[in-house]
Amino acid sequence: MTGEINDKLVRCPRLGDEMVFSYCLQESGALPCSRIISCWSAVFDVESFLHKNMTDQVWQNFNNAQPKDKVTSLIEIIEAAKSKK
Repeated sequence: MTGEINDKLVRCPRLGDEMVFSYCLQESGALPCSRIISCWSAVFDVESFLHKNMTDQVWQNFNNAQPKDKVTSLIEIIEAAKSKK
């Protein structure tokens, strides 16, 4: 399956150029790029692919490493600032 997907290119918001899936799988070393699901979900069911091809521990590490959305981050920053007052 990765061979078929590697024929496609997706624009990388981090690098500003088009990348193949295999690059995104190893972009963060032991874990895939944190944006791999959002970038590739329009092409195929990337979340299922990752879950099937990762051990449970690696899948948990990947999910825990996901960045928070902007609203959640802003709320946490505001709460932290309030608690410092």
